[in-house]
Amino acid sequence: MCRAVKVLCVAADEAALAALRRAAVGAAWELAPGATDLRGALDQIDIERPHALVVFGPFEDLVALVADRFPGMRIVTARDAPGTSAVATSLSDVRDRLTQLPRPGGPVR
Repeated sequence: MCRAVKVLCVAADEAALAALRRAAVGAAWELAPGATDLRGALDQIDIERPHALVVFGPFEDLVALVADRFPGMRIVTARDAPGTSAVATSLSDVRDRLTQLPRPGGPVR
């Protein structure tokens, strides 16, 4: 059974989140609704179980927490931070960085 890779986008406000989701959308993965704060992001991680996290904004605490709690999650950020898998220096880089990340493996649960 195949399962689509799920991506969660997190940005500082609704407008930034909408722009990030437009930049991240791709045929090879599914987008989770997205979040604009730490609590919302953690709730969506629990509910949506994303394989990748794309963070643009001041969320270093989120990146560190997710990298620690979910070591297999791929994390794309706008700037290098502990736990980051790839850096997208602009919105136009997001899709490329997601494409370059290894796909999750293992059994489907």
